[in-house]
Amino acid sequence: MGTIVCLMIAFILPAHADSQPNFETAADYMILMDSRTGKVFAEKNADELMAPASMSKIMTMLMVYERLRSGRLKPDDTFLITEDAWRRGGAKSGGSTMYAELNSRVKLSDLMQGVIVQSANDACIAIAEGIAGTESAFADMMTKRVRELGLTKTTFKNSTGLPEKGHVTTARELAMLTRYLIEVFPEYFKYYKEREFTWNHITQQNRNPLLGTYPGADGVKTGHTSESGYGLIGTAKRDGRRLIVVINGLKTAKARATEAQKLLDWGFRQFRSVELFAAGQTVGSARVWGGTKSFVPLVTRQNVNFMLSDAERASANADIVYKGPLRAPVAAGARVGVLRFRIGKRIVDQMPIYTAENIAPSDKMWRRALDSLLYYAFGG
Repeated sequence: MGTIVCLMIAFILPAHADSQPNFETAADYMILMDSRTGKVFAEKNADELMAPASMSKIMTMLMVYERLRSGRLKPDDTFLITEDAWRRGGAKSGGSTMYAELNSRVKLSDLMQGVIVQSANDACIAIAEGIAGTESAFADMMTKRVRELGLTKTTFKNSTGLPEKGHVTTARELAMLTRYLIEVFPEYFKYYKEREFTWNHITQQNRNPLLGTYPGADGVKTGHTSESGYGLIGTAKRDGRRLIVVINGLKTAKARATEAQKLLDWGFRQFRSVELFAAGQTVGSARVWGGTKSFVPLVTRQNVNFMLSDAERASANADIVYKGPLRAPVAAGARVGVLRFRIGKRIVDQMPIYTAENIAPSDKMWRRALDSLLYYAFGG
């Protein structure tokens, strides 16, 4: 029986000087956060209460994701489109809608995409009523849940973000909810980069101005009412580094798109892309028992690049984890473990590693005996 072997790799990375002032923005509220660490690079009125408009729908969906994860909901569950959902959130409302028909039942999976891609208010209300009985009860559940997550300023009064007294949040807390979504529910986060959704023969485009125009953009949610102005929760990823931007209070949709892109550009300049290993480069070796060689080189199959800040370079390290020692014969190209990357003590990424050579069984008795002695002496 093998044991888990962890081998530390040390690498030296050059530092660089990159001191920049806080970003100036036309947005009334703004925060730029690193998804990996939660570090804030720029902010403006980030803790001031604001009307979130449809950006609050991120919490509506988090309530769904938690119930899907626990098994309390299933994607094929159907929800009733009540008169309230149809009248306040449907075509008659003049707002964002997926055009669900009155008294119809719609699968949860379709409602989810309606909310994520089309910002559908009728879908939000149907989900809220289906889970809690009434939308106001669902809003209370949302508020209770964000308190449990450590958010102290956000209060929900509805599931849609439509204007209502007391329905407020902050840029910082929206960014924190987005981190929670990315870290805990990656299987659902992937839907936020969908460019369009067709339902009931009607195709609607995602309103996120970053998708398809900004490199690496993959989420999350726009918002707009006359009270809130134009807002956006945006995310983009490059070389393993993801940034979250929240802006609100812009006067036009064009200004929203421009400010978000400028902020992300500025944020990514805080890092430098560093190539740690090239594809096929040996990253370490694994102990082999009973083979013609005692060790086999280990390689990755892709370039390993990361965007790192100055502070992170000082604490960046990696380790190889595999179940060993490996027993001969060992075939070249076998996946035997992972290469883990850490910033300080936090694991930030990992990728598979493979054997680079064939190692045949040894026909020499003394080598097998020595391997057995070492195997049992050192914790095989």
